[in-house]
Amino acid sequence: MTVKPTMFHHELLVGMLILVFFIGSGVTPLWAQENEEPSLLYKANEKISAILFFDLAFGSIQVDEVDRDGSPILDEFGQPIKRVVTIPLLIVTLILGAIFFTFWYRWMNVRGFKHAIDVIRGRYDRPEDTGEISHFRALTSALSATVGLGNIAGVAVAIQLGGPGAVFWMLITAVFGMTAKFSSCTLSQIYRKINSDGSISGGPMYYLDIGIKQMGGFWAPVGKFLAVMYALMVMGGAIGGGNMFQVNQTAEAFRSTFGFSESANWIIGITMMILVGVVIIGGIKRIGAATSKIVPGMCGLYVLVSMIIILINISRVPETIGLIFSMAFTGNAFYGGMIGVLMWGIRRASFSNEAGLGSAAIAHAAAKTEEPVREGIVAMIGPFIDTIIVCFMTAIVVIITGAWNDPSIPQSAGVTLTTKAFESAISWFPYVLTVSIALFAYSTMISWGYYGERGWIYLLDHFGGSGLKTVIVFRIIFVAAIIVGAVHPLSDVLDFSDAMILSMAFPNIVGSVILAPRLLERVRDYWNRYQSGEIKPVG
Repeated sequence: MTVKPTMFHHELLVGMLILVFFIGSGVTPLWAQENEEPSLLYKANEKISAILFFDLAFGSIQVDEVDRDGSPILDEFGQPIKRVVTIPLLIVTLILGAIFFTFWYRWMNVRGFKHAIDVIRGRYDRPEDTGEISHFRALTSALSATVGLGNIAGVAVAIQLGGPGAVFWMLITAVFGMTAKFSSCTLSQIYRKINSDGSISGGPMYYLDIGIKQMGGFWAPVGKFLAVMYALMVMGGAIGGGNMFQVNQTAEAFRSTFGFSESANWIIGITMMILVGVVIIGGIKRIGAATSKIVPGMCGLYVLVSMIIILINISRVPETIGLIFSMAFTGNAFYGGMIGVLMWGIRRASFSNEAGLGSAAIAHAAAKTEEPVREGIVAMIGPFIDTIIVCFMTAIVVIITGAWNDPSIPQSAGVTLTTKAFESAISWFPYVLTVSIALFAYSTMISWGYYGERGWIYLLDHFGGSGLKTVIVFRIIFVAAIIVGAVHPLSDVLDFSDAMILSMAFPNIVGSVILAPRLLERVRDYWNRYQSGEIKPVG
């Protein structure tokens, strides 16, 4: 006798998944919040970090613990306390991969910059091309996932933990990261898949699987392994950095600006959960329509106010720039020396612009074009806008106002530090900034919801093509995670977010390097046709 699943069974399954998710994530009920035991999320972070952030230096790099004045911190026996500065495997993979792609594709980030602007302006758009959204909307959809709290809170954390010098390494990482994003997004166009409902699925899961499989022989299982690994990681990244971190910092911003108590986290979390849930059900077309309006306005307002503050303090700009450059190579143990500063710069830049992680390739796969390389050229502008413009503006404001060195602001305060920096120059702006933070977080969450569900669809399609049929389960888990992020401490959420998002780099970069010789042929072909005049703008 076969029992057919009913609506009740589906609802029961979803309910059980949510229950398991909350229990596993360590959300503490109100009646148990007096317990000081570390949350399950904290314990999970410790185990994940031990694997994903393996120290390539094996603990050999140590510095003395010092206070802000440079005085050594002593233990009970009067001996200096040592701190280990790690060189995480994933961080090294990210930066080496970005450097490789930049040289391999002959500095496309520089020579293709002007062409990218022309494509974004719509000069090469053709309505009859295959896809769901325009080049511009694909870029804004991807930017909505990157231009967000990574730029506001992430930069502040980088400066607090790595000093002003971390900003220098963030900018360097972004320059090379442009080509890493070019590689991922071009591959996503070449190997994208058109679903039964007309929607498009693309991104690292598909080009790692399909592209490497086409190489034949033993490469097929290698590609499948990398693709499955990536799909799992992108779902974790969506729930962590693309969701929990965003709502966590939104709640902190509202508490800091309006003086709300911590109980307000639940209200903010539930509100964000409802608003995000309404949009992500609509798919990439609704996401593209929403972000094409929200993202340019948010970026414009944020950059404008940042410029006003910089102009007010224009006499201090040379000193600020000098501080960034000098402290990029500092031996100050408070920030872990030069290695510590370098690692924090790369880490926060990668979290902010996602170059090398492959996530933006999922949005760019849906762009209308018959020229995959063209979409890759558009995509590489993302890190430029995200890090070289928006992140740099945040960094200058935080440093030029002196907020970065304010001992009254606790370590890893995140968005609070940026808010205080703006407040010191424009007393009323924190209210505007708090609203902007909520919008930044909102746009990031809806885009990452889309990224995560593409990973779900890829995995579940291996079970009778049930990806699209069951995607509602992931969407419910995703919106439920908003509550988890709202009520947990930033440290726990940030560690989990870093682990999930940065881990996406390993399968993506390894697979992209394997596919690099094939992609280089496509790049040369397109660029030769463009330079010869064979490829002409529409208008």
